[in-house]
Amino acid sequence: MASGTAGQADTFPKLLVRNARERASRVAFRHKDLGIWQSWNWAEVATHVRNFAKGLADLGLKRGEKVAIIGQNRPRLYWSMCAAQWIGAIPVPVYADGVAEEMAYVLDHAEAVFAVVQDQEQVDKLLSIADRLPHLRHMLYDEPRGLRDYDHSKLHAIETVIASGARALKDPQAEAALAREMEQGQGSDLGIILYTSGTTGRPKGVMLSHYNVLIAAEIGCGFDGLNETDEVIAYLPIAWVGDHVFSYAQAMLAGFCVNCPESPDTVIDDRREVGTTYAFAPPRVFENMLTVTMVRMEDAGALKRKMFHYFLDVAKRYGEQILNGESVPLKGRLLYKLGDLLVYGPLRNRFGLTNIKVGYTAGEAIGPELFRFYRSIGVNLKQLYGQTEAGVYITMQPNGEIKADTVGKPAPMVEIRIDDNGEVLYRSPSIFGGYYKDPDKTAETMTADGYVRSGDAGFFDEGGHLKIIDRAKDVGKLAGGDLFPPKYIENKLKFYPNIKEAVAFGQGRDYATVALNIDLVAVGNWAERNNVVYASYQELAGHDLVYDMIAKHVDEVNRSLAGEPMMGGAQIKRFLILHKELDADDGELTRTQKVRRGFIAERYAPLVAALYDGSEAADISTEVTFEDGRKGVISARVKVRDAKIYPVTGQEAPAAAKAA
Repeated sequence: MASGTAGQADTFPKLLVRNARERASRVAFRHKDLGIWQSWNWAEVATHVRNFAKGLADLGLKRGEKVAIIGQNRPRLYWSMCAAQWIGAIPVPVYADGVAEEMAYVLDHAEAVFAVVQDQEQVDKLLSIADRLPHLRHMLYDEPRGLRDYDHSKLHAIETVIASGARALKDPQAEAALAREMEQGQGSDLGIILYTSGTTGRPKGVMLSHYNVLIAAEIGCGFDGLNETDEVIAYLPIAWVGDHVFSYAQAMLAGFCVNCPESPDTVIDDRREVGTTYAFAPPRVFENMLTVTMVRMEDAGALKRKMFHYFLDVAKRYGEQILNGESVPLKGRLLYKLGDLLVYGPLRNRFGLTNIKVGYTAGEAIGPELFRFYRSIGVNLKQLYGQTEAGVYITMQPNGEIKADTVGKPAPMVEIRIDDNGEVLYRSPSIFGGYYKDPDKTAETMTADGYVRSGDAGFFDEGGHLKIIDRAKDVGKLAGGDLFPPKYIENKLKFYPNIKEAVAFGQGRDYATVALNIDLVAVGNWAERNNVVYASYQELAGHDLVYDMIAKHVDEVNRSLAGEPMMGGAQIKRFLILHKELDADDGELTRTQKVRRGFIAERYAPLVAALYDGSEAADISTEVTFEDGRKGVISARVKVRDAKIYPVTGQEAPAAAKAA
């Protein structure tokens, strides 16, 4: 280990045993089931994992073999990772909401011999693709509901496997042999394979050793002073590197408690109940919380609405300065204190962020306005920039140096350089060992001197903070030479609660355009208040009044872009509202909800053509995948609107403005 934090515990099973010895009675995991929180202390978790490891070994799992983990955040699924690692096997978490086709690729590519799943839904998915999984020997499930009449010759309840292991370990020789198996593990051993979300093609298996992940955990725990008194809520996909580090590795290292919610729909309420002190969410989660709040406020009485917006304005003026410990006039401090009593405190409580010591957002860029909103109401929200290949951390924001338009300085132990083409390169002790079974892609990603090519374009500002513009391959130019940063444009649009998703086009074109998804909750609420009748998302998205509303947002974004000399040429000249919501099941988003821009451009080619040929509308038919796997087709006539282009402040009007 690079530091003495973990002592001689150089693998996660060894860390677990250390925690059981040093903090035996401290709560390690909680899970809310049927409205009741169940809890397990570190001693109990260590016993369950040890028994689980023995049960897996007796089923035939061997060192070096792969175990797929599929499901929502559940204690036993986290324990299954550690149990596999105990005997030298390698966990491979898989996105639970993936369709069977996606799962088939990952499990076959990883050569998974066991699969540990949450429930009947995941069992059924794997059974439907069993003929494509020649390596799979056994499946284990956490929740038995609906599985009683299934063939159990290769299907086992996790509880049964743990109980079997416990019985076997009554033999002292078996117990000693299992202990030796754990001691045989080393920090340099492959600890986990995490598959990328597949933004640009097939997912790649990122190989991380115990040492890589432990170093990443040390970086985060040391930077934010995390310890055994902290509480987190685990709700992000277990296949994502962020959850693996925040909800597994750091908890093992620091000894804090991991809380598993009852369901994805109860996360905010469950977070409020346990009083989490350390939180993480991608921008989409913060966007959704704000959208729901703003929608509810529109239904409030006139006096309450007026008070709400007045104190939000106070927070905008003074909130961040107070949070940063900067000098603020006495009047401002008194107004903010009153606002905290009446508005900010209740808001933080509603979001489940009352006890938050530090919160992080990452995964993609967050809109500056959205970021400032949370900080202004007293949430110590920070951005970090990371990747699966980095074991998460590349940059972090130190206290007192938090900017909305940067992702911070290089994280501890991380070196960063900017390549000649503007691409961000990094190296650290936590970087991956390569892509599983893909040496060519590994060689393409890593430089001879050990740096990893991030694929992102960025630069350091005068204070040494990194600014990420976009994916390096996505940052382009319009035909007239103006810079075209699609993600930058999309994030500005997604600040508005009415806009759920945005996809910008313009590379090599005369001007920038966007295709938008409306947020059904926000716009649906607006429709009810304004007596706008609709029967479906498609009908609401095509309504003229909805187009008028979105046009105002696009206009505001163009005004904002016009005030930025580097970005002013990328103002939006034309836009449309898609007739369906972008969906990961249809391949339009990754499982981490990132836009697959190239795929969307091909899928909606008639609409993209209409954005550029002057058409006022275009017809399109789109195949969709329903939740049960059935296919269908949605047909629509999609309208296209023009937007106003503004002169760019401080320079001659850009090419796009001249073309307008």
